[in-house]
Amino acid sequence: MSGAASPGQPRIVVVGEALIDRVLRANGESEDAPGGSPANVALTLGRWARHPELVTMLGADAAGDTVRAWLAQSGVAVVSSVEGPGESVVTSVATARLDTSGAASYEFDLRWQLDRRSVGRSDILHVGSVGAFLLPGAEDVSALVAERSPQSLITFDPNIRPALIADADAGAVRARVDDLIRAADVVKLSDEDLEWLRPGADPLHAARDWQRSGPALVVVTRGASGATAATSHGDLTVPSERTAVVDTIGAGDTFMAGLVEGLVRADLATASARARLHDISLATVDRMLRLSARAAAITVSRRGANPPWLHELGGPPAP
Repeated sequence: MSGAASPGQPRIVVVGEALIDRVLRANGESEDAPGGSPANVALTLGRWARHPELVTMLGADAAGDTVRAWLAQSGVAVVSSVEGPGESVVTSVATARLDTSGAASYEFDLRWQLDRRSVGRSDILHVGSVGAFLLPGAEDVSALVAERSPQSLITFDPNIRPALIADADAGAVRARVDDLIRAADVVKLSDEDLEWLRPGADPLHAARDWQRSGPALVVVTRGASGATAATSHGDLTVPSERTAVVDTIGAGDTFMAGLVEGLVRADLATASARARLHDISLATVDRMLRLSARAAAITVSRRGANPPWLHELGGPPAP
């Protein structure tokens, strides 16, 4: 499948990690599968015929080939920002340990670099997760956001991975995340992100505070308790969709992709729409959140990062 955006479609570029997820289940089973939060966002948008480009770091090794093929099958164009032979650039691995409820905790063997020259033109630039805070690449992500925000809408999902953050680095990471939140147009955080960034904070109060710092829309997801959004016109909460949970891998990334898809469907997917985005109606936000919740519910109902295809979502087709 081609990763090139169709004429008239916004050009969506995702920047961040792609890797191998090693899943260790509570019953002792294990399996390896491609993953990574930004890669999952790109994968979801590819399945929705948005033809995104993922700028990432992959080794010239068997694991990297596996990740590239997985993304290509869903219509994602992959640009490996740092190329090299297998012995010098090795594809990263994240180990996800699932408890009996299907919730995942993570351990990482991961490196991240970014060559900003490899990032093409975009109408929407999505950044997040490890790519936004792991040095040395995180500095280039921050610089890229500053460079591109006049021409691109910026979406950001911190998707904090505490296992990768030393106590001595926590303050710097929190500051970097706050800077990216202020620079972004749309931000999605999980309740776990919120607890790490602002321990004990009320989700709605935190969302309002962050929204006033710069973004048009800040969304805090709370698993089975739904999602809360703050905008310039007020706040709203939508419930999660009830489903049997197999595991939660990729659910937050699917939700994030739903917000990007919602921008496209609302004709708010270019920098020229920024003023209208900052005046977004609660009715439009409600539609965005419900689309995201529906997509995430499908993802958690099956194993691994396996987001729905467009035909599984129902509702209006992609224009």
